Amino acid sequence: MGDASYMFTCDRLRKCYARVTALKEVTVAIERGTVGLLGPNGAGKSTLISVLLGQTPATAGRATVLGFDVRRRQLRIRQRIGFMPETDCFIPGLSGTGYVYYAGRLAGMRHADAMQRAHEVLDYVELGDARYRPVEEYSTGMRQRVKLAQALVHDPEVLFLDEPTNGMDPHGREVMLGLIADLHAAGISVLLSSHLLPDVERVCASVMIMGAGEVLTTGRLADLGRPHPTLYTLEYAGNGADLPGALQTAGVGVLGAPVSDNSGRVSIALELPAAGRQSLVLEAAQLAGVRVRGLHPQRSSLEETFLAAIRKQQQP
Repeated sequence: MGDASYMFTCDRLRKCYARVTALKEVTVAIERGTVGLLGPNGAGKSTLISVLLGQTPATAGRATVLGFDVRRRQLRIRQRIGFMPETDCFIPGLSGTGYVYYAGRLAGMRHADAMQRAHEVLDYVELGDARYRPVEEYSTGMRQRVKLAQALVHDPEVLFLDEPTNGMDPHGREVMLGLIADLHAAGISVLLSSHLLPDVERVCASVMIMGAGEVLTTGRLADLGRPHPTLYTLEYAGNGADLPGALQTAGVGVLGAPVSDNSGRVSIALELPAAGRQSLVLEAAQLAGVRVRGLHPQRSSLEETFLAAIRKQQQP
């Protein structure tokens, strides 16, 4: 058994389909928490999840989930993992209750426990009386919620969610993301595979970015955004009516109007003429008669980090 503190680990993991290599020597260790799995189509995200769940055997290398080897301990892994697939996988004629109950029985739960737990998780995802209707009659949002319910029925430690907001309207997305955030607060680790970067930014603390079967970067969202060399946010106090003019006279670009918060602190976005010219901002603030509270470099967004990683891989 490996280190159970990690959600999963991979050591030179490789998966080949005929002439296509879906995973190329993937080596990574992902700690428990809320992790966004990002990558363009064909990046290897779904293949990685399939290998970790034991659904697809790896061609070479080794992987563990919660410390258990995916080749030898598949049953233990599935007992502790909940999986919400991207595609619908419903049994025709089953109601929402019957579908989630069946998932509980497959996980080894007794009849009474599976039925009770099915109703508990269906209450949690707010399916109401719709639980008694056939699943094929459900809307897209209801189908996504019942898939989340079946992933939760056996009270897993970790959830693998593959595009959980796929096809949902804005309100449905908000409901689903709220449920995911609640699950993490309750102590469940989440791997969220998605092509929607705002969803990942909303609920995840860290990310793993893949491209063409390789891991391009991993890390905490708070640490991945690189400080921009010339874009800054100035926080100040005082009457700043003369500040924009003083900044522009000094050669500093003013990006939008000042914004104030409830504490009376005002901030404004700036662009310096060149890296290392922060002194221009301080001099302009002094001339305008405002007191500087902070001058912070702006950090790149997740989208910028993602695109930079993909571009770097594509370079010859």
